This record gives sequence, structure tokens and C-alpha cells, in this order.
Amino acid sequence: MAEQPAVFTRTYDETFEMIVEARNYMRHMLPRERRHGQDGDAGLRFSCEALRVTSRLTQVMAWLMMQRAVIDGEMSLDEALCERNRLSGQDVCLGGETCPPMMPPGLCSLLSRSQRLYERVSRLEEMVLRRMTDILEMDAIGVMH
Repeated sequence: MAEQPAVFTRTYDETFEMIVEARNYMRHMLPRERRHGQDGDAGLRFSCEALRVTSRLTQVMAWLMMQRAVIDGEMSLDEALCERNRLSGQDVCLGGETCPPMMPPGLCSLLSRSQRLYERVSRLEEMVLRRMTDILEMDAIGVMH
């Protein structure tokens, strides 16, 4: 198993810890907060925003696992960067307010932190894609000369 770059290790650990925190919150706290909600619309909104957190964390973890497979030599970088293996779900993961009105503080915290994590990993993916593009362009120029 190859040495994982620190940025991936820290981001993986952060994501895993947030997944556990989100699971615990949604299992124990969210049902209680929903019961104290004022109406059915609030409960529906809580559920939608909880799913947004889950979507962000799932997308990020999938992308990190793909990068880990590349680093460990289990998959080529080209395969990992093909469209179907890229970070996706931007319409859900980047949509919505950071903390919609009437959201409980615990859910607001998860919404905010998961959005920042998703945005950070999105920038990381763009950096990897630019680097790969630069390498391919340099190879093409080298082949031509």
C-alpha cells in the first residue's frame, strides 16, 4: 500500500468523522427536533436538508476512495478521472442555503461544514484535472518534436 498524501489522509479522516457525526445526529437528534417542529413542512425541510448533507458526504467519500485506489495502484488516473468517476451531484450538493430558516443548530453545522468540505474537494479535483491536462499537453508536445 502506497503512502497517502497528507491532504488526502486528513480530508479522508475529516470526511469519515463527519459521516459518523451525521449518522449519529440523524439517528438520535433529528427525529427529536422534527417532533418539536411546528408543522409538517418543517419536518419535510429537515429531511431534505439532511439528505443534502448525506449526498455531499457520500460524493466526497466516493471521490476520496477513488483517489486512494489510484495512489495504491489499483486503478489508473485516467480511469479515476473519467466522467462517471468524478465528483458529481453539484445541483444538490451546491444548491440551497447554508442554513435555511428554522433549521436546528446541529443540522446547520453539518450543512455548513459539509458544504465547505464538498467545495474544497471540488477544488482539489479541479487541480488534479488541470495537472493531468498539463501533463497530457506536455506529452503531446514531446511526441510532436
